[in-house]
Amino acid sequence: MVGFQKKGKMRNIIIADNQDISNAGWHYLLKDQVDISEISDVSVKKDLLQLLSEYPTSIVILDYTLFDFESVNELLILQSRFIHVDWILFSEELSDEFLRTLLYNTHSFSVLMKDCTKEEIASAIKEAFKGFRYICNHVSNLLLENNKNVQGLNVRQILTATEQEILKEMSLGKTTKEIAAHRNVSAHTIMTHRKNIFRKIEVNNVHEATKYAMRAGIVDLAEYYI
Repeated sequence: MVGFQKKGKMRNIIIADNQDISNAGWHYLLKDQVDISEISDVSVKKDLLQLLSEYPTSIVILDYTLFDFESVNELLILQSRFIHVDWILFSEELSDEFLRTLLYNTHSFSVLMKDCTKEEIASAIKEAFKGFRYICNHVSNLLLENNKNVQGLNVRQILTATEQEILKEMSLGKTTKEIAAHRNVSAHTIMTHRKNIFRKIEVNNVHEATKYAMRAGIVDLAEYYI
């Protein structure tokens, strides 16, 4: 166990990973994080539950495939019990069904794969500290690819006409101020639309929203590269 004492809003980190190399990697990546009060390592579910009871606002880094959970439903039950915990799943491979069940039922889980870049890992940590989830590009692409036909059919049911237009403008590189000026509304109004769009289509940033817009047919590739 490695302890840190820093100023500010402190959170405990629980690393639930049975692979020595990835466990050591997490400790290395977290060593300069200023808002950590303590890092704890656990290898079985019983010890994880004990620490969650002691520190109910922790961030848990979990290798689901190597830990002793039986199903995704166990994770959902655990999340409903510890509602202030943020989770980062960090695994070699997760099924499409598992990901959809988890991500569509809760916003408390970020997802990383073990081939993610250092930048993606850093982004996931940053978002978890803010209480937001982060989905890596690999998982985002997987879900979008497997769902693109459904998205193409249902996008008009998911987003309003105005939201579709704003998503298209964002995807084509227009700034919030430019979109606001074009639509003769305030930047605050566009930011509100943007948040609603991200929430509805389950993305975290403009890059992911752009991929969604392309796959859903809101923006075509020819238009994007003009």
